[in-house]
Amino acid sequence: MRFGVHSPSDNPVDHRLIDLFAGPGGLDVAATWLGIETTGIEWDEGAFATREKAEIHSHKGDVRKFNAAEFANASVLAAGPPCQTFTVAGKGAGRLALDTVLAFIKRMSVGDDIKEDLRGLSDERTGLVLEPLRWALDANASKRPYEAIVLEQVPAVLPVWEAMEEVLQGIGYLTTSGVLRTEEYGVPQTRRRAVLLANLSFRPQLPRRTHQHFVRDQEPIPGSPPSWKPMSEALSLLPGSTRNYPFEVVSNYGSGGDPKARGRRHSSEPSFTVTGKVTRNRILDSNGRWRNRFSHAEAGLLQTFPHDYPWSGVGIGQQIGNAIPPRLGVHVLCAALGLEVTPDDLDKVVALPWARSRNSLRPAGR
Repeated sequence: MRFGVHSPSDNPVDHRLIDLFAGPGGLDVAATWLGIETTGIEWDEGAFATREKAEIHSHKGDVRKFNAAEFANASVLAAGPPCQTFTVAGKGAGRLALDTVLAFIKRMSVGDDIKEDLRGLSDERTGLVLEPLRWALDANASKRPYEAIVLEQVPAVLPVWEAMEEVLQGIGYLTTSGVLRTEEYGVPQTRRRAVLLANLSFRPQLPRRTHQHFVRDQEPIPGSPPSWKPMSEALSLLPGSTRNYPFEVVSNYGSGGDPKARGRRHSSEPSFTVTGKVTRNRILDSNGRWRNRFSHAEAGLLQTFPHDYPWSGVGIGQQIGNAIPPRLGVHVLCAALGLEVTPDDLDKVVALPWARSRNSLRPAGR
């Protein structure tokens, strides 16, 4: 079943993707929709349980205990390292250690072994952001470089991606990096992600936005892409949903630094960033009555997972919040690999049940 994804080549090369820090499968769902074979590495029990239920090929364990040679047939490297030490919602150990991380990148570029020095970081999770570079350098040293690389993280990691770009360019890659807004790619949620895209054959461009940037109360701009997608549209994809009424989401987080000033979004607007605490957000209908909070299926839909995605194990809210939205994943993978997809075709595949949506978006010629 082909929904219009196509490649500039008449005979596109089959890709195999290795996904580090794979989580419950956000990027793997995107790859599966595109017909790309994928394998993920994930240590978290809950996320791994979800991956198994979704029948996504996986290896359980710490990424640092694996290496590129064990996945020598992979042509695409993807990674979304843990963001807790870099996100503004955390204590900021990663942001405080930014200069140290950048110095590590320079040392890695000349072959220094930094393993012992990483132990000096105040939070070991900060060093995980360097793992994709280790894998890329190891693959290159073994004469089996990845054809393409896709990295994503919170915006605070952009300087790390920019430093890695220099190293990757030094071993033959053409690269780009920047910060993307998820609502500009049809995700019913405002979320910003820093991405790095690299390819050995051509210079990737950041994916062209398909929807408008969300600005409250702003009228559609003539000649611009379609408006962002609202929560109501996403939640309508849940079969048997009773969430067919106007509502407001009262955020679990304070607005403007004031914990008492909870931000609000109407159902006709995109969601706030879906975090691990998404199910704590309160739902208020137009009559002033509190309604049931978001279910896991609803929270997954706001991330553009299939409505029947088999969330499993413990910490499901955290799994959902930590994942890259699959719809955004399609756009960044296509940009890194020179493929194209239309918003209408993505609308169709996102609306399908997981079993039917697998391998639904296929590049022309396959």
